[in-house]
Amino acid sequence: MLDILFRDEYLIAINKPHDLLVHRSPIAADAAEFALQLLRDQVGQKVNPVHRLDRKTAGVLLFAFSKPVEIAMQKQFSENLVSKKYLAIVRGHTSDKGDIDYPLRKENGTLQEAFTAYRTLKRAELDLAFGSHPTSRYSLVEARPATGRMHQLRKHFSHIFHPIIGDRTHGCNKQNKLFKEKWEMNTMLLHALALMFNHPITGDPITIEAPFQQEFVRVMRLMGWSD
Repeated sequence: MLDILFRDEYLIAINKPHDLLVHRSPIAADAAEFALQLLRDQVGQKVNPVHRLDRKTAGVLLFAFSKPVEIAMQKQFSENLVSKKYLAIVRGHTSDKGDIDYPLRKENGTLQEAFTAYRTLKRAELDLAFGSHPTSRYSLVEARPATGRMHQLRKHFSHIFHPIIGDRTHGCNKQNKLFKEKWEMNTMLLHALALMFNHPITGDPITIEAPFQQEFVRVMRLMGWSD
């Protein structure tokens, strides 16, 4: 059963697990389960996703029960009227806070503006040699993307040389191998913590938050951070 975080007659939000696709995709033929179908079967009615999360990303995923509400929410997302908060575990010790203003290229080659603000919540230094370094350093960061480009956070943290652990496409293969061999963990440590927006029908301010999935909690504990 999917964990339902919010539900009214217009919208429903779940805490999407890591490694679950939002819907069927020709580029992921190996997948047998999808959030869209699972939620539809669970609640017994049609649902429409109003935004996307990567397969490897967990956290708040929002659906609409009707096409007009889906369109209204997608408009809010496209106009950057939805505030998004993510948490990520990244390689190295990040600055206390920072802004990443770095355009990202679409598949057709077009550059798009992309902006992410972040702040560091926790740092860890494990007594584990890595490469030429006698220890291994990691940070827990809160990221607030002002734009919604594909793989934006993954690309942005890679750009500042603090890739997200478990990101096989834009991350550090050596770190990913270390986590798999040392802790049997190959989850991408990116969690969509919260969505904040005005309800498309009532206008009320809505905040939806998602608790961490088990994989994220396990690594938090490995780092010596409280839940």
